[in-house]
Amino acid sequence: MALPAWLPHLVAAATLALLPPFAAADAVPSPPSPDISLRLAALGEWLWELWELIAPGGKLHPAGFLEHKGHLVVEALLVLLIAYLVWQPRSSPSKKADERLTEKEIDQLCEEWQPEPLCPEIESFPEVEKPLLATSVLGHHIEVDGEKLLNMVSTDFLGLSTSEHIKDVCRATINKYGVGSCGPRGFYGTVDVHLQLEESISEFMGTQETIIYSYDMATAASVLPAFANAKDVIVCDEAVHYPIQNGCTLSRAKVLKFKHNDMGDLERLLVKVAAEDKKLRKPLNRRFIVVEAIYHNTGELAPLDAIHALAAKHKYRLAVDESLAIGVLGPKGRGACEHFGLPPGGAEIVFASMGNALASAGGFCTGAREVADHQRLAGQGYCFSASQPPYLATSARAALEAVAGDGEGRRQVAKGAAQLRRELGRVAGLEVVGSHERDLLSPVVFLRLKDAPESSVEARRRLSELADWVRRRQRVLITIPISSPIEWRDWGPAIRIVVTARHGEGELRGLAKGLEEGLKELSKKW
Repeated sequence: MALPAWLPHLVAAATLALLPPFAAADAVPSPPSPDISLRLAALGEWLWELWELIAPGGKLHPAGFLEHKGHLVVEALLVLLIAYLVWQPRSSPSKKADERLTEKEIDQLCEEWQPEPLCPEIESFPEVEKPLLATSVLGHHIEVDGEKLLNMVSTDFLGLSTSEHIKDVCRATINKYGVGSCGPRGFYGTVDVHLQLEESISEFMGTQETIIYSYDMATAASVLPAFANAKDVIVCDEAVHYPIQNGCTLSRAKVLKFKHNDMGDLERLLVKVAAEDKKLRKPLNRRFIVVEAIYHNTGELAPLDAIHALAAKHKYRLAVDESLAIGVLGPKGRGACEHFGLPPGGAEIVFASMGNALASAGGFCTGAREVADHQRLAGQGYCFSASQPPYLATSARAALEAVAGDGEGRRQVAKGAAQLRRELGRVAGLEVVGSHERDLLSPVVFLRLKDAPESSVEARRRLSELADWVRRRQRVLITIPISSPIEWRDWGPAIRIVVTARHGEGELRGLAKGLEEGLKELSKKW
C-alpha cells in the first residue's frame, strides 16, 4: 500500500512539537536526520495499515469480525461462561459436605445460641383468678359451676341468642348446607346465604353495599389496611379497643391519637397535620378519623355529631365501629350514626361485630359500593380466611329482621341503662365511668373504686373480691376485664356490667344495692 506523501511531514511536525524548547531564543532547529525521517515514515505507514484493519470495512472491525465467523468465538465464550456459572456451588460452606461437626462444636454452638422471644417481654401481668365454668344459658340467667346466676356480662342486648326462631333457622340451614363453607369467599366459599345477608345488612343500614367477614376480631384489622398505607394518616381515639389498634398497626399509616372523647384535642391534631403538610408541601394522601360508637374500654358514647363536623371541615374520612351500638341506638337500631343524626353514608366506613345484638359470629363493613368492592380484593380477612358458616349467616339475617322490628327491646335497653347508671351513681365508694348525659344510653357500664389504692394490683384484688361477693350473695355474675400488655394503654381495673332488654327494674336495683352492701362489708378489712 502506498504511503500518502503528506503523512511523513505530519508525523515530523508532531514530533518536533513534542521536543523540549531550545535554550536560546534565536536558535534555529536543525532538520531531522535521514534515519529519523525513515523511522517516522515507517511508523506512519504502520499506523495507516492498522487503521485500515480496524476502520469500518476492515477485517478487525467488529462488523467484519462477526461476518468472518468471529461470532462463533463469541458464542463459544458465552457457552463456557454459562457452564462455569451452572457448575458453581450454590454456597461456600466452611466445611466440606461430608464433614460433620464434632460433639464439642455442637455443644459450643448450642451454648452460644440465644433464642429470641416470640412476643415482647412483659414485666408484670395481673394474676388471673380461676376461671368460672359456664354450662348453659337460660334466658338472661346463666349456670356457672352448678349455680344459676343473673347474667350481666353478655352483650346479647336483645336476648336473641336464645330465640327459638333463630335456633330453628340454624337447624334448617345445617340440614341443607352442613356446617362448613369449603374455603374463602373467592374460592368455593360463597354460598347464596352470604349474598342474602349482605343485601339485608345494606337494606337495614341504608347503604349501597356490604361485605361480611367470618371473624369479628379480624374485621377492623382487614378494613383499615385495605384503605390506608404508609403514606396516609389515621387519627383515632386513644380508647379504641385492640382490633382497631391492630388494624392501625397493620396499615403502616401514620397513627395519631387524641384524648378520649376530647373534641378540642382532636381539632388540635387536625390543624397540626394540615400545617405540617402545608409547610413540607406533602402530596395529597388519604386521611381517616377512627372511633367507636360505644367504647369497649370505657362504655362511653363517642360524640359522632361533633366528630362528623370536624371530619367534614378538615376533609377526613370517618370510620366508625358500631359493634356495641347496632340494635341498641337509633330509632331503627342502626347504631350511633343514626342516633346522632348522621345520614346514611355520613360515615364513609361503618364496620361492626355480629356477635352482640345480632346473635351470630363474624363482622361486616358497609358503605358505598366502592368501599365494599375494594375490600373483596384487598381485605385480608375476606381473601384468605374461610368464609362464615352458612348457619351463622342465616341466624344473623333472622336476628337483623328481629332488630328492625323490636323497637320495644331498644327502649327497654335504654331505660335499664339509664336506671342502672343512676342507681350506681348513688353508691358511695364507686365511680361510674362516663358522666356525660349521652352516656346514660350506653348499656355497657364500667365501675371503678373512688378511693382506689395506688397499686393497680391491689385495686384489682379488691374489685375481684367485690365481684365474688356479689356472685355468692346476690347470685349475679359480673366481670372485671383484663387489658392486654400489647394494647396502647391500660385503663385500670374496673367492673363491667352489661344491661339487656331482659333485665327488670328490680334486678337492676338489687344489683346496685348488693354492690353497696358488699363494698361496706369488704371495706372493713381493706
